[in-house]
Formats: sequence, C-alpha cells, structure tokens
Amino acid sequence: MKNRTIQGLLVLIVLAAIVSIGAFYVVREGEQVVITQFGKPVGTPVTKAGLHFKLPFIQKVNRFEKRILKWDGSPNQIPTKDKKLIWVDTTARWRISDPLRFLTRVTTMTTALSRLDGIIDSVVRDAVSNNNLVDLVRGEEWEGELEAVDTSYGAEVTQETVTVTVGRESLMQEMLDGAEKLTPEFGIELVDVRIKRVNYVETVLKKVFERMISERKRIAAQYRSEGEGEAARITGQMSKELKRISSEAFRQAEEIKGRADAEATRIYGDAFNQDPGFYSFFQTLELYRNQEGDNTRLILTTESDFYQYLKKIPR
Repeated sequence: MKNRTIQGLLVLIVLAAIVSIGAFYVVREGEQVVITQFGKPVGTPVTKAGLHFKLPFIQKVNRFEKRILKWDGSPNQIPTKDKKLIWVDTTARWRISDPLRFLTRVTTMTTALSRLDGIIDSVVRDAVSNNNLVDLVRGEEWEGELEAVDTSYGAEVTQETVTVTVGRESLMQEMLDGAEKLTPEFGIELVDVRIKRVNYVETVLKKVFERMISERKRIAAQYRSEGEGEAARITGQMSKELKRISSEAFRQAEEIKGRADAEATRIYGDAFNQDPGFYSFFQTLELYRNQEGDNTRLILTTESDFYQYLKKIPR
C-alpha cells in the first residue's frame, strides 16, 4: 500500500513538472509574442521581456522580432523621365509594429518580405519614372555640366548643363511616404527607404566608358600638346639666349683681339722707331725663315732687294 502511494506521488510530481514546463514561457529582449489557441489569437500581444504564463498544450507561443529588420530588393531596370534606362538597387528598414495583425495578415517573414517587394518596388518605379536621372544622383539645387546619354538613339553621349530641382533625398523621402501608407494594414512599420546604387544598363554603360576613355585621351593629348608647345618655347628661348651669349662672346673676343693687335702694332711701331734698321733686318730674317712651304717655290734674281742683307756679308 505504501509503495503504491509513493508511486502515485511520483506520477503526480512528473505530471505537475510537465504541466508547469508547458505553462511558462520566456520573452527575450527584442521579441514580442502572440498567443494562439487552436490557431486563433488569444489576448493582446506580449511585448514585455520576462517569464509569462499560458495554458499548457492548448496554447502556442508565436514569436516575432521587435527590432528593426532589413529588406533588400532585387535590382530593376527602370526608365527615367528623360528616357534613360538604368539599374536601380534599393534597400529598406522596417519593423513589426502590430504583431497581432502581422500574424493574421502575413503570418511568416517570407510572406512579409514578399509583400514589401511589391510595395517598395512599385513606389520606387513610380518615383524613378517620374523624375530625371540627375535627380536620383544629385542633391537639391545642384547645378553643373553632366554627360547626357540618349539610350533611344544608340546610346549617344553628349554634354549638357542641368539644374537639380528635386534631389536624391527628396525622392527617397517621397518613396518612404508612398510606401509607409500601404504597410500598416499588414502590421508593418516602414522606417526608411534608400537607393543603394544607380547605374546604366550594360549597353549604355559600355558607351559611357568609351566616352570617358575618349575624354581622358583628349585631355591627355591636350596636356601633351601644351607640354610640347612649352618645350618648344623653352627650347627656342634657350637657343635664342645661346646665340645671344655666343654673339656677345664673339664680340668681346673680337674687341680683345682688336685691342691686342693694336697694342702689338703699337709695340712694333715703337720698336721700329727706336732702330729702324735693326727692325728691318729682323723682319727680313723672319721672312727668310717663313718663306718656304711644302708647295711653295720662290724664284728671284740675285739683284732683288730680298737678298740685300745677304749681299752685304763680307766674303
């Protein structure tokens, strides 16, 4: 009898433990919970972290994130208002603001992301197609020259002056305002919508790159031309300066030679005036010494004055 009582108590303890384990659940920080009974929501959502009670076995805990979540869309080809076909890649941040409505209208995260795909893609497509490309990539009130790519005529690239009237930030705010009107019915609050990347489609991008390469080559050729012109100017100036220096040096050299010749002539004149006979004799001897050359023959008679001093030598 005693053993049966002990066994009964053990069974009761085990059953109580099982019931108590199934009756309590923990809500973590960053979570919110909706309790369902036989598939239908019961009570209000539980958003406060801690230990909570539910009926075991017949009630189920449905957990949802309370933190901000990320949505990344697939890049889409969208034509702009100025007929430029571009790739637009968009991202968004959202949270589950009403878990009860989220459970009844969406149920799963996969379905929620699918609903966001349709909502955000539609507002992005509308915003892009109703504005020019420059409005998507520049700030408000920006003004300057940009390369214009006409995709309807063989991706022709030209230059044009544009003024931004809307701006990227205004467009993204417009996208957010349009999308967040459609999400509350699913228990979703849209926090932010952003354009991650805007680019031309592949065919146009190739033309743009070719245009950029051509423009850089043109600029490089211009720099080379300016460099060659500057080099020619420097070379010409250097040649002119060299000729001026050479001419000045030649003039100074000729002046020095002229002064030297004048000084030599003066010295010769002074020497000649001191003893004309000796000077004449000396000059005659110099002439005797220098008169013969390899291809020179001098034929004179003995009566010539050329030998006047030789004829005076005693025999």
